[in-house]
Amino acid sequence: MEVPALTSLSPEILKELKRGLPRTLEVQSAHNVITIANVGPGDHIFMTSVDPDDLSPGDRGIMADVLTIGVSMKRIVEFSHGSHFEERERTAVRIQVRYCAESTIKGVVSRDSFGPTRVDVVRAPSCHAG
Repeated sequence: MEVPALTSLSPEILKELKRGLPRTLEVQSAHNVITIANVGPGDHIFMTSVDPDDLSPGDRGIMADVLTIGVSMKRIVEFSHGSHFEERERTAVRIQVRYCAESTIKGVVSRDSFGPTRVDVVRAPSCHAG
């Protein structure tokens, strides 16, 4: 299954999601904001702690269902020496997701600097005692 990939996430976030409750994340890194731009509620997304430059077949992560997405713009004003100031804008995306399954990357589909990161994943097999 080919899906967008959020990368460089904290292992603690992934661990928290595995508990099964929906969680809202605020994403500010440019590569993840670009990836989320093409995602909507109801889509699946792969999430991993691996850096996007290091993604390769066999890397593990989780699949999550996207519940909601919200985009916001933050303006930051920094003053220096009383008379000089610099204004910057930062785009942040809040995405609410729910854990779906453990997954492994089968192949990296795209990993452009100014495009979304997409991977081909397979769900990890799970065993249930009967």
